[in-house]
Amino acid sequence: MTATRTGVRLAHNPVLPGFHPDPSMIRVNGEFVVATSTFQWFPGVTLHRSTDLVTWEPLPHPLTRRAQLDLRGVPDSGGVWAPGLSYVDGVFHLVYTNMLGYNVDGFYDSPNFHVQATSPHGPWTDPAPLHARGFDPSMFHHEGRSWLLSMQWDHRPGRQRFSGILLQEFDRDTRTLRGDAEVIFTGTELGLTEGPHLLHHDGWFYLVVAEGGTSWQHAVTVARSRALTGPYEPDPAGPMLTSAGHEGLELRKAGHGSLVRDERDRWFLAHLAARPVDAAGHCVLGRETAIQRVEWVDGWPRVAGGVPATSVVVPDDYPEQPAMTFDEQWQTVRRAPDPSWLSRSERLGAVRLRADQSPASRHDVSLFARRQRSFTDELAVVVEAEPVHFQQMAGLIHYYDSALWHWLQLTHDERVGRCLTVLSCDHGTLVDPLAGAVIPWPHDGPVRMRATVDGTELRFAAARLDGSWQPVGPLLDTRLLSDEYAARTAVAGSTGTAVEGFTGAFLGVCATDLTGRRMVCDVLDAL
Repeated sequence: MTATRTGVRLAHNPVLPGFHPDPSMIRVNGEFVVATSTFQWFPGVTLHRSTDLVTWEPLPHPLTRRAQLDLRGVPDSGGVWAPGLSYVDGVFHLVYTNMLGYNVDGFYDSPNFHVQATSPHGPWTDPAPLHARGFDPSMFHHEGRSWLLSMQWDHRPGRQRFSGILLQEFDRDTRTLRGDAEVIFTGTELGLTEGPHLLHHDGWFYLVVAEGGTSWQHAVTVARSRALTGPYEPDPAGPMLTSAGHEGLELRKAGHGSLVRDERDRWFLAHLAARPVDAAGHCVLGRETAIQRVEWVDGWPRVAGGVPATSVVVPDDYPEQPAMTFDEQWQTVRRAPDPSWLSRSERLGAVRLRADQSPASRHDVSLFARRQRSFTDELAVVVEAEPVHFQQMAGLIHYYDSALWHWLQLTHDERVGRCLTVLSCDHGTLVDPLAGAVIPWPHDGPVRMRATVDGTELRFAAARLDGSWQPVGPLLDTRLLSDEYAARTAVAGSTGTAVEGFTGAFLGVCATDLTGRRMVCDVLDAL
């Protein structure tokens, strides 16, 4: 006789802390699998699995080859936008945008692609090209047929940029689109309608979309229709979920959700949210993934109160996901790791970097990093490099994008030789927190380096292998590495260029050599 479980099991939000936005969640063979955006970070798309919605295990990234994802030169917060994960007839399908360029008053170059695999562990196929009409693709499978959805971008001056949700049939055998694309929903008064997901339930087609823009007015809207192509009528009760107008909530920016149900017809919503680090609303951790319980009321899926909860009761009959040591999921920026610049085997017990372009580059940066996942975080490594010129530098970096970072460097100065210094980048402008000073570091061999984050403050420190830590530079402001600080609009004549922040803070190691000598930097304690 099987004992009945009666304990209460809670999932604490965000279930995927740190930069994990735009979740697309499915349930297959008793497991939840969720895909999230990676933007300019490589490999592309993060996948996590869970049996109980409480503990989540990272899965291998699907897009691991340059043939699947070419990120060189993409703008900050370009690259992989809002992947859509689905499953049908034994096959996992993944569609994604590789955003190559975007301008608020012009074109969005947003080619979309499809890959597939028979297991979420891969291997995933080479990509099949789809369309570039808009971004945020997803797939819908129903009665043996499949469709691709996305938002549609209208570049024409004077038009509504977010011009509706597109639907077009997809042939799974040939992995091609067929027929014409059709606008099935133009959104509500919240505007900025994007992030579509479609499902069928009790004779209705339900369209779940993100609205209000991916910031403080963000929301999840649900509309339904008896026919696949519409017309779709939105829930008269308003957004299914939003944080707008609820300034006291811990989880803000709630929106961009996907619905999933289990075998006992229990429903959940995966959505993005953000946690400000200060009263001014700076979200250094970026947009994170949370889940909510969903109940059906009068034929509509509803979240209690329409606001995100920080703790959610989940079924206690789910098998527990075993606890695990967290996999840091180190990533690189814009370039695939290969032995020409990154090696885990060339020196035993070390990651070897060959220094390349600066962290301000959008091409060949020798940088690997992992997400900052909490308001307090720390990364300590041992770095070995021998810079002989001021244009050679290596060390710990707190990185948001090519225009926003703090960098503790082991470098060279003509006055003292080998030394330590700090360099910051504020919207592309280099800042010297030490006001021209450097810390002589004549000691041969490796340097211990440490970055400690505490809320809005970052402290760098260094030490010899047999010595104690000493601070390097003043306390630095982590709020520079937030979506809010990154977002701005630069106006040149009559053209406005959207420069927005969609990622989050990373901690890692960067090595730069502008002399052409490709200085070697060994990281002895990181992976």
